[in-house]
Amino acid sequence: MPKVILHKGGTTYEDEVDPNTNLVVRAGIRKFPYPNLAYKCGMGKCATCSCRILGGAEHLEPPNWKEKRQLGDKLGEGYRLVCQLWINEDIELAQDA
Repeated sequence: MPKVILHKGGTTYEDEVDPNTNLVVRAGIRKFPYPNLAYKCGMGKCATCSCRILGGAEHLEPPNWKEKRQLGDKLGEGYRLVCQLWINEDIELAQDA
């Protein structure tokens, strides 16, 4: 099971999730990383769920058109839209407070 480490506001949250998990979907049904992950639409339209990937980026699919449109240059800084990611391997990410 993939291990997820989320850094936010000076605190680290850690848990395991099932393979092929979307963290925004889990937060929406009040499972980890709820209530610590900020999100709104869950469809790649608002960028509220954007996080910087600190580890495990090599296991993610390349950014899609929604991420490219919303994040622009921030993609080069390691940011991704969590609502667009399906987690199958360990990942470490940070969300700006």
